[in-house]
Order: sequence, then structure tokens, then C-alpha cells
Amino acid sequence: MTERSCPALLFAAPASGSGKTSLVAALARLHTRQGRRVKVFKCGPDFLDPQIHAMASGQPCDNFDLWICGEDDIRARLAQAAQDNDLILVEGVMGLFDGTPSSADIAERFGLPVLAVIDARAMAQTFGAVAFGLARFRPAVPFHGVLANRVGSAHHAGLLRAALPDGIHWCGALPRQDAASLPSRHLGLLPAAEIDDLTARIDLLADTLTDTPLAELPPPVSFAVPDQMPLPALLQGRRIAIARDAAYCFIYPANLELLTALGAELTFFSPLAGDALPDCDAAWLPGGYPELHAPALAARTDLAAQLRAHVNAGKPLLAECGGMMSVFERLVDLDGQSHAMFGLLAGHTVMGKRLAALGSQEVALPEGTLRGHAFHHSRCDSPLPPLAQAQKTDGRVGEPVWRAQRLTASYFHFYFPSNPAATAAMFLP
Repeated sequence: MTERSCPALLFAAPASGSGKTSLVAALARLHTRQGRRVKVFKCGPDFLDPQIHAMASGQPCDNFDLWICGEDDIRARLAQAAQDNDLILVEGVMGLFDGTPSSADIAERFGLPVLAVIDARAMAQTFGAVAFGLARFRPAVPFHGVLANRVGSAHHAGLLRAALPDGIHWCGALPRQDAASLPSRHLGLLPAAEIDDLTARIDLLADTLTDTPLAELPPPVSFAVPDQMPLPALLQGRRIAIARDAAYCFIYPANLELLTALGAELTFFSPLAGDALPDCDAAWLPGGYPELHAPALAARTDLAAQLRAHVNAGKPLLAECGGMMSVFERLVDLDGQSHAMFGLLAGHTVMGKRLAALGSQEVALPEGTLRGHAFHHSRCDSPLPPLAQAQKTDGRVGEPVWRAQRLTASYFHFYFPSNPAATAAMFLP
């Protein structure tokens, strides 16, 4: 079997909030500034962290999830990345061993050496025990070393380094820097486009990495090149209009890549900027933050009429999560204010302050079965019977999927490469 090699690291931690996202972005930025081409991947279903990494690396950040994406998809993306790049960085999700599948499962399956990021603010010698546990808990997981984050002083860093058992590689210590922290809100980090000084924040953190061993490339990793059949051009000649702005910003780069590979022509428009629905054969309203822009969307009665005419003409429209919230009659925001939406489906959505759904799911549609995930704080109240009901990985009931003519609407975020043929069928009359 053909193999390709490229230096690679998987950033993990004992828990969420340890600083993985900031450090991966900073390291990508550091090596990119040195003229290297860096490809970043994010473990798990996530739209926000990848936007940060795309800015830092200068190219799209794809997602890795063994259940949603599948092993073949991940192997193909790693092999392609190894061919096209000088460095591969993978950001883990939650703690190293958390979840099924976990970041450790990804590291072990694909031979990705783990760099453990440990928040050392409130510890000294215990740092060594935490590092030892991460490195030895599952011996089959390849381990590169540890980095101490949010360190108080040079003396503090010395204590941490001295506490490391033999055989665990020290990758440096970073001080706490509030000026480099990344702002967040209810769904996680702010989208990259909404952080005005994002580049400056990442550059500041990248500067602190210049004196650490991470400024040098790690050892290369070999990745097998899987056999792949070319995709049939099932969407050849089809033009798909995709909403993309601050209200509709949750898009897997792999989904766009697949639509293009299937032969579709993609065109983008901004409902918030006042753009009309482009001339198209199909349309897609992705997830995002319609609740934060509800007054502006409520004023788009022209777009509502265009979308209604589109659907009445028998043309496909996919509305995912935030996009789905937009096609119901009304949206109630966190302040209790009710806003008229596009009115293509009977019912309304109501924002809540607590998480309403989170996790991987799959749904069997007439077109075929697709995998993906749900993550939202709102609930939907509709008298319409669903076309299908997604299932969670443990067999419990997941998100409903509604359909009216060729309009498909759900909280479910589809990962298109999980079933290319079904995806193509969703965008066909």
C-alpha cells in the first residue's frame, strides 16, 4: 500500500477549557509565518473552532469523527494532507479519553502522536502525575509530550518540568495571557469573522511559542493512501445557492467540497446584506445564529417570497438548524421577543438558555441514510408530522426531519460525505 509522510501532532488535554484551540491556532500561525503549509483538523462535530484554525492556517479546517465521518474518510483526508502540506495539526475534543469515539481513539487508529496541553494554573508537582496518567493510561496511544499552559512564572515552569517522570518529553510552558484569549457565547467560541482582532490575538500567542520545542517540526508520521473510487457527477449542471453570513455560518468545508466533486456549481448569498436568492436549481440555509439577527431576517419579506416561490416550483431547499428556525413562522429570542420568519412551515422556535440537544445522530431519509449531529439551545413547536426521526448513537430518538415538497428542514446538521448519493438526491428535484 502506498504511504505518504508528514510531521503531525494531535493536541489533547485532561479536560475541555485547557487551551487546545488557542494553542493549535497559534502553532499553525507560527509555522505558516515561517513559510510552511499547515493543515489543521478538528476532532468531533464543531463549526466554531475550525473557523479559528482556518484563519490561522490560511486553508479550511476539516472535522474528524470516527462515527460521523468514518475511518475511510479520515484516512483519505490525512493522506491528501500529507501530500499537500508541511505539517498536520489535529485538535482533540474534550479530554483525551472522553467520549466514544474519543480523541485517543483517533490518535491510536491513525498513529497521530499526542501532545498533551495541561492547564497548570493551580498545580505544581501534580503536573507530573497528570502527564504520567495521560501518557500511560492507554499504552497503545502514541505520545509525543506535554506543554504547560497558563503558567505563573519561570520558577513555576521549572517546578512543572522537574515533576515530569523520565521518558515524557517537555514541550515548553506558556504564561497566561488574557489579551490572547478567545471570546465566547452560548454555542462556544465566537465565529472567527466576529472577532475583530483575532489575527493579533493569535499572533501574540504564536510569538510565545517561538522559544519552545514546538517551533521545530515534529517527527514525520506515515499515512496510508486508501483506494478511492471517483464520485459520479450526480449534480452536474446544478447550481446550488448557499446562504453564508453571520446568521448562517455553520458549514462543514467537507460538505462544500463534496457538492463540488459531485459536479454542482456553488454560489453564495447573504440574507443579512440584503442579497436576493440567486438564480439556482437548489438552495441551502445552513445553521448559525438567526436568533441574534432576527429583526434583520424578519425584514426580508422579499427573500421569504423568493424562497416560497423556489419551493413551490419543486426545487430543493435544505434548511439546517438555524436555517430551519428561519423557515418556520416565528422565532422567539432570549428576551422573549417574537419575530416573523420566512413562514414556509407551520410552527415556531423558542430560544432557551440551556442546551437542548447535543450529540451525533443518523437519519434514514427516502434518499438514504446520512450521519451528522445536533447542537442547539432552542426548541421547535410545530403541528406538522415529521418525515423521519433521527436516532442517537445509543438508539434513543433524535431530531425530527420535516419535509414539504422538496423542502427538507431539521435541527440535524448533515455530514454530506457520509452518503454522497443521498446528498445528491436531496439537492435534486
